Amino acid sequence: MRKRVAVIGGGIIGATAAFYLSYLDRSQSLTIKLFDDDLGQATKAASGIISPWLSKRRNKRWYALAKLGAAFYPKLVMDAQLNQRVYQQTGTIVTRRNPDDLKQLFQEATIKLERTPAMKSVQLLSASEVGQRLPFLTNPPAGVFVTGGAKVDGRQLIQTLLKQAKRRRVIVNHQRVFFDNSGQIRTANGLEQFDVVIVATGAWMKDTLRPLDYLVKIRPQKGQLIDLAVNSWHYGRQLPVLMPESRSDIIPFDQHKLVVGATHENEGGFDLSPTNEARLMLLKNAQLFDHRLKENQIKRVRVGTRGYTEDFAPFFGHLPDHPNILLGGGLGSSGLTTGPIIGYLLAKAIAEQRFENWDTYTKPVSHYII
Repeated sequence: MRKRVAVIGGGIIGATAAFYLSYLDRSQSLTIKLFDDDLGQATKAASGIISPWLSKRRNKRWYALAKLGAAFYPKLVMDAQLNQRVYQQTGTIVTRRNPDDLKQLFQEATIKLERTPAMKSVQLLSASEVGQRLPFLTNPPAGVFVTGGAKVDGRQLIQTLLKQAKRRRVIVNHQRVFFDNSGQIRTANGLEQFDVVIVATGAWMKDTLRPLDYLVKIRPQKGQLIDLAVNSWHYGRQLPVLMPESRSDIIPFDQHKLVVGATHENEGGFDLSPTNEARLMLLKNAQLFDHRLKENQIKRVRVGTRGYTEDFAPFFGHLPDHPNILLGGGLGSSGLTTGPIIGYLLAKAIAEQRFENWDTYTKPVSHYII
């Protein structure tokens, strides 16, 4: 008899989980449905950077998870057949304003490289050397170049994962669903019973689980970024990402597109309206490094809602007292790095009917549930 699995939420965790539930061995024994209403989803509004190794965060669990997530991408690229429009390993350039801090960062990177193959290599670059790698910059900063860093188009990634999942018989329903108080799922067609459920509804997880009398300590965070149209020949293929200290990331893509962002607006709630304040602030941050950029080059402002926790750490595992309900969320701004590996681990546990100890990567789910 086939096991019925529901995935609630089609963001980065849900889409990855649905794909791997259909891809892994024993997937033939599963019937999989994914429910998602697309509203406000952070991943579809995001262009992200996969380069966690030189982060200023000191949360050991977060770093272990992010490190694993970055190392996981080559497998995801191969399994899901991701093309260059989705994922490019072009390297990342991380800066520090103080020259001594930059030297210290390079020393830290060199030490981490010895036990982190995914970084590939690191180099300390002068401002002129950064300018050679990013020739569109008029004011390049010195930085540390990490060869293994990459950039990802969130919307393209989700679309590809779900397209591959549907080819493997995953049913995708574009609707918002809720639990009833018995643990069944209330859909547009009535109540449905599933053997296992993955809940990955991001900032909306609180509403998803409220009928089961759980309060999830997760908050919404508004994120905005801008797409600029650029025509200069300097914007070529395979350009690295610039990650300036305390400034907006600058992500050059093919098709003459430059992405700048994103904001972290803790008071923005679920508001998906782009703001002129954020638009101009992001442009100003980019102009610090390329003064030729103009406001009329902004072609779009993308807005999404992230879910984040009080300790800014993702979490995943079983819902307390409900072993058939698994959660994954609280990704914050590291979603494109940590989301896929969480989705994979949840799917693997269901497909293999074997749950590993994830304490290295997350606090117990009970820490984030009341």
